[in-house]
Amino acid sequence: MSATPLEDLLRLMIDEEASDLHVSVGIPPVLRLAGKLTPLNLPSLTPEDTEAFAKAAAPSPHWIERLNSDGSADFAVTFRDQRFRVNLYRERGNCAAAIRLLPSRFLTLEEIGIPSLVRELLDLPRGLILVTGPTGSGKSTTLASMLNIINETSSRHILTIEDPIEYIHPHKCGVINQREVGVDLPDFADGLRRGLRQDPDVMLVGEMRDLETMEAAVTAAETGHLIFSTLHTTGATRTVDRVVGAFPPGQQEQLRIQLASTLRAVISQVLVPRADGKGRVAAFEILINTPAVASLIRENKTYGLTTVVQTSAEEGMISLEQSLVDLHSRGIISYQEVMNKSQDRELAAQLAVRKHRESLSQKS
Repeated sequence: MSATPLEDLLRLMIDEEASDLHVSVGIPPVLRLAGKLTPLNLPSLTPEDTEAFAKAAAPSPHWIERLNSDGSADFAVTFRDQRFRVNLYRERGNCAAAIRLLPSRFLTLEEIGIPSLVRELLDLPRGLILVTGPTGSGKSTTLASMLNIINETSSRHILTIEDPIEYIHPHKCGVINQREVGVDLPDFADGLRRGLRQDPDVMLVGEMRDLETMEAAVTAAETGHLIFSTLHTTGATRTVDRVVGAFPPGQQEQLRIQLASTLRAVISQVLVPRADGKGRVAAFEILINTPAVASLIRENKTYGLTTVVQTSAEEGMISLEQSLVDLHSRGIISYQEVMNKSQDRELAAQLAVRKHRESLSQKS
């Protein structure tokens, strides 16, 4: 790729504020701008181009070895003081890559758009907080911002287990140690188990990928630690079913009892294109574990969680539909995007009509 070296593409990502860069054989490099794929006006890439790209991106030969042995490799790199998450992978025998541009600083919760009550969760001494959403929904950014607040405001030992390490956290009021899967430890579950011996107050588990990791995370929350993790689920209320359903039937009742006592909140988010075309904005669904929520989880009546979320704004909860309609009412996103991202379109339409009537009433 002598005509378009890696550094030029990364610089272009920064200048154009692209969220992602895709490199594949047979097409030019492609940027994702405001959520849409945009091919660059460059020659199509050859297998030699993408192989050279991979070698230039990898911080050490270890990652090329991982690519060749496992078919993919995940790591993060720094360029011009900017962090990028890199995934190299094989497709049809060729090398391809997806690179994500990470924010250059820790965003505040206000900038992310998370309701203010979430800030209070960060002072909790123990429990499980899950941030969920589809791939590319900003979960890592939200978690990094939460950990930064804890790091800046309290003297606690924060231990992270990540794959890869995306945001670099300096020591501030407390101590923060970041461990990378495949570099510092073999997997998430092992990091959780051994991490309990490292005197942590707060632990971040990058992803609850399997039953063993889920079990270790719930146990760690039970034993007096504040645990953060992520799941690729859409909607806060669906997350509880996802966690419980990952366990064998014979363990699910005990798991529900554990979740009812350890879960503190589920924050589910999606990114939505802005109406002005200038990037994307986050919409949220937030479930707070109140006594009513704990009872529904314990009694295997999670079908009732949706109603609780919709009717518990005073407790800090909000449904995805309410969040989307609020963004639309402020002119930030279009009505079509409300419909596109809603889990319950009929409810979203009803909320939009109600919001419109309230707006007209206030003007009159």
